[in-house]
Formats: sequence, structure tokens, C-alpha cells
Amino acid sequence: QVQLVESGGGLVQPGGSLKLSCAASGFTFSGNGMSWYRQAPGKEREWVATITSTGRNTNYGDFVKGRFTISRDNVKNTVTLEMNNLEPEDTAVYYCRTPVNGRYYFGQGTQVTVSS
Repeated sequence: QVQLVESGGGLVQPGGSLKLSCAASGFTFSGNGMSWYRQAPGKEREWVATITSTGRNTNYGDFVKGRFTISRDNVKNTVTLEMNNLEPEDTAVYYCRTPVNGRYYFGQGTQVTVSS
């Protein structure tokens, strides 16, 4: 079955950095685009970034403003999100997502808290 397991979240001060990882299994990872989403308390889940199956193309939400980088390793079946210059507004649960057979799968998420 499809499994997505996020890790790497935590508490960081404003201006700090975190690197999130998502380990994938149960599908052909190298054939799937992968995305990161986030959901802040009281808000709807929002799209953060997407990377194509080959890793050649990436796209980011407007709020990223060059602070985040999505990448993938098609040997290790992982997708990462490097986040720099974090702001309190980045506080949220971060999820990876992929489409498999017409259905979107999310992991359980990893909490990112940006606070002094």
C-alpha cells in the first residue's frame, strides 16, 4: 500500500532553517510527481511546492519567496523540503502528497513551529 512518512519537523526560531523529508513506498516513486502541503491551525491546507517525477522542474507557492527548496532522490525514494529564513507564519503541519491511480495520498505530517 502507498505510504508516505514525513520527518524533520520541530521548533525553530524565526530566521532559522529546517529540512523536512518524506519517505515513500508502495508505488513507483520515480514515476510520480511529489508535492508538499501545509496546514496551519484554523486554516485550510495549502500547497507549498511540487517537483516533477524526474526532478527537473519545480514550482512553489507565492509565499515561499525563494526561501524553500524541494528536491528528490529517486534511488532512496525520498523527497525533501529545505526551508530557510523561517517566519512564524510558516508554523504548520507539513505533509507530502502524491497521486496514485487517480487518488491523492498524504502522509501523517510533521509539525513545524517557528517561535522565539
